[in-house]
Amino acid sequence: MLTKVMDASSTEAIALASRLFKQGELVGFPTETVYGLGANALDRDAVLSIFAAKGRPADNPLIVHIWHRDQLEGLCDIPEGAEPLMKAFWPGPLTLLFPRTERIPDEVTAGLPTVAIRMPSMPCTRVLLRECGLPIAAPSANRSGRPSPTTAAHVLEDMNGRIPLILDGGECQVGLESTVLDLTHGQPVVLRPGGITKEMLEGVLGREVALAGSILRPLKPDEKALSPGMRYRHYAPKGSVTLVEGPEEAVLREMRSRCREDREQGKRSCVLCFTEHLEALSDCDPHDIGSAADQRQVAHRLFDILRKLDQEGMETIYSEVLPPEGVGLAVMNRLGRAAAFRTLRVQ
Repeated sequence: MLTKVMDASSTEAIALASRLFKQGELVGFPTETVYGLGANALDRDAVLSIFAAKGRPADNPLIVHIWHRDQLEGLCDIPEGAEPLMKAFWPGPLTLLFPRTERIPDEVTAGLPTVAIRMPSMPCTRVLLRECGLPIAAPSANRSGRPSPTTAAHVLEDMNGRIPLILDGGECQVGLESTVLDLTHGQPVVLRPGGITKEMLEGVLGREVALAGSILRPLKPDEKALSPGMRYRHYAPKGSVTLVEGPEEAVLREMRSRCREDREQGKRSCVLCFTEHLEALSDCDPHDIGSAADQRQVAHRLFDILRKLDQEGMETIYSEVLPPEGVGLAVMNRLGRAAAFRTLRVQ
């Protein structure tokens, strides 16, 4: 299959993508979070083709993308608390779980009674969703387990020959997937953290928002994946990632020591570090993930850097950590899964 890449802002590209969606085909498209791999959410066969293209396990639910609130009618029921959140954060990087109707195929929800829905804010994406008039089911447009794509080039790297079209909308603004919030069981629960933080949600709802216990650990064998990005090793480069946490000087010392030992064994090794520590780690092939004081900068850079590690053939990677609060929680959720939660705690 020939994979065409077209400018997402062009009328011709939007028309072609809309036509492909209606024909049951897949399209890679940009959003403000990451690039999505979309199909008509009401077409079972089209949805199944997403799993085939990604190599994605079928028990991992998908997110449905809409351009207007009216599209919720007939797809789901609206739980208490959803209205003020939609008003505050839609369009934007917030996914809400709703009780679904029978119109939503089981293939979209992994058989769960809820459906995850969001309204992207990226202008070209909203034009596309309006033009096709369909709810679009879309996980991130990468091969399953790989770092999510934040540029069209990333999508092409993983999906070339697997899908007919990729819309190039440039670099994604946020760089991490949307926050996923469950409102269907009384207390609101963040299932996957993102750019809309726990504190921002609580500010709108005026009550406590809980965090799913699996955000910073693997799911237990008997736990269901209620949201994308919960069950499997995700966001991972080919090399082995290890998180290093503890006092600053101890972390820097440990990372230098580990890199030196790995290189003595003939391995390609590097560190992911904050801008402030580039000089201190200059002999460890440092990769600048942004300032420790700017969590959103780290979030924006993370997936692009994880992909570059594969291009460089890195075999062992040691990463600094952020406090798991605010957007830092989302960063640590992604880094934790990229590392399969392998962590060194130093003193």
